Amino acid sequence: MKWIITVIRTAIGWHFLYEGIVKCVATNWTSADYLAGTRGMASWFYHFLAGSPVAVTVVDWMNIIGLIVIGLALFLGVFVRWASLGGVVLLALYYFAYPPFGVSLAMGVHNGSVFIFDQIFIEAAVLVFLFFSKEQGYGLRTANSGKGFKSCRNIPTNEPQVSRNAETLSRREALKNLVTLPVLGGLGLGAYHTAKKYGVDVMSGATIQVNRMALSELKGELPKGMLGPHEISRLTLGGNLIGGWSHGRDLLYTDQLFKAYNSEKKIFETLTLCEQAGVNCINIGYSTMPVMMKYRKLTGSKIKVIVQCGESKEDADMTPLVAKAIDNGMDVIQVQGGCCDFMVRTGHLDKIGAMVEQVRAAGLTAGIGAHTIDSFILLEEQGIVPDYYMKTMHHDNYWSAHPRENRKPFEVDGPESPDHNMYHNNCFCPFPDRTIEFVSKCKIPVMGFKVLAAGAIKPEDGFRWAFRNGADFICVGMFDFQVVKDVNICIDTLQKLTGRTRQWYA
Repeated sequence: MKWIITVIRTAIGWHFLYEGIVKCVATNWTSADYLAGTRGMASWFYHFLAGSPVAVTVVDWMNIIGLIVIGLALFLGVFVRWASLGGVVLLALYYFAYPPFGVSLAMGVHNGSVFIFDQIFIEAAVLVFLFFSKEQGYGLRTANSGKGFKSCRNIPTNEPQVSRNAETLSRREALKNLVTLPVLGGLGLGAYHTAKKYGVDVMSGATIQVNRMALSELKGELPKGMLGPHEISRLTLGGNLIGGWSHGRDLLYTDQLFKAYNSEKKIFETLTLCEQAGVNCINIGYSTMPVMMKYRKLTGSKIKVIVQCGESKEDADMTPLVAKAIDNGMDVIQVQGGCCDFMVRTGHLDKIGAMVEQVRAAGLTAGIGAHTIDSFILLEEQGIVPDYYMKTMHHDNYWSAHPRENRKPFEVDGPESPDHNMYHNNCFCPFPDRTIEFVSKCKIPVMGFKVLAAGAIKPEDGFRWAFRNGADFICVGMFDFQVVKDVNICIDTLQKLTGRTRQWYA
C-alpha cells in the first residue's frame, strides 16, 4: 500500500513540476487571459488581478515558482505535508477560476464536461489525503519529530532500540527518494526540449485559455457611438456565422460547417471574448434569439442585442415576430434586409412602416436593413424613415463579383444563377456608388454590413472602405479566433481614417 501512495505522490509531483517548467521556458506565457476569461462566483477576484499589469506579473511568477517548488518537493519526498497543502491551495485557485458548475460549465469555458468533480478536484483530494498520510517522505517527518537529519552515532546509548530502527528506516526512505533524482533529471530535460521546440503545451493548466484568446494583444479600447439610447461599439458582431448562413457561394458544405463549429458552448465562448475585447453589441437573425436570451440569463451579460424580424411572404403578418422580440427583451429591433427588399419589390411598403411604428411604440430603437439601395430610396419617398439604416457596404473589386453591367436591383433577394457572370451569392452591395451617394445624405446613423463581401475582402480593406464612405458602425461576422485581430484592425482603421466627408451621426 505504501509504495502505491509513493507512486501517486511522485506522479502528482511530476505533474506540478512539468506545468511549472513549460511556463518558465515559454517566453510568451502569461496568466492574463486566463484570469480575464474566468466566469463564476469568484470571477471578480480574477478580473481584479487581470486588470493590473503588476498583479499579472506577480501572479505569473508566483504560479511558476509555486508549481516548480511544490512539484520538486512532492517528487523527491521532501517536506511533503507543506507541499501537499500548497498544492491544494494552488489547485483551489485553478478550480474556482473555471469551476465545473454554474455559469462556467454552461458556457463551455471549463475544460471537460464533468460536473463538480473534475481532474483538478480529484488531484486536490489526493493531496489532502497525502497531507494526512503517514507516507510523508523524509524531510518534514523527521523535522516534525524534532530529530532533523541526525546521524545514528549521535543517538544516546540509552535510547530505545526502536528509535534507532526508526532512524535507520528514515535514512533508507531518504535513499529511496534520492533514487528518483536521475529519473527527475531525464523527465525535466525532455520537458525542457519539448517546450523549447513546440512552445507552451496547450494541454497544460492555465494555458489552453491563453491560446484561445489573446486579449493581451489588444491595442486599445474600441471606439463607441450612440444608436438611439444605446452606446455600442463601432465594430459589432454579426450573427450569420452563429446562425449558419455562410454565403459560401458554390461551397455547399459551409453552412453545415459553420453550424458544427459554432455549438452553443462555442457561441457563449465567442460572445464572452467579444465583450472582453470591447465588442458590446451583436446583430442576430430571429432564430438566434433563444440562444442570446440564455446567454444573457446565465452570465448576466449586458451585451446589446439587435434582432432582425421579417419573412419573405406577401401575406406574412410581422406583428407577432416583433411582439415576441419586444417581450424577450431585445434592445433594438430591425426589419431584416432580405425581407425589406422583398416587401419593397412586391409593393408592401406599408408593412415595413407598420413594423417601425410597432417598435417605436414599445419605446425601442427601430432599424431597417437592405441589400438594394432602391429599398431605402422608395421607403423615404413614402415618408418611412427608421431610427437607423443597416446597409450592405462593400466595394466590388474582388474576383467573384459578377460584372456591373449584369447587375439588377433586388437580385440579392432573388434566385441565384449558375452563370458566373450573373448573381450567385457573390455580391451583396451590387451598386456601391449609389450606396455611397445615398449614405452621404443620410441624417441618421448607418450600420454597414457585409463589409467583407462574405470573406472576399480583407478586413483592413473592407473596414476602411465602409468607414470612409459614411458607415457609423460596421457589423462583421467573426469566429472566436478572429475577434482580437479584427478589433485591432478596427482600432487602427479609425485612428488613421482619412477621406471621410460625412459627419458621424452616432
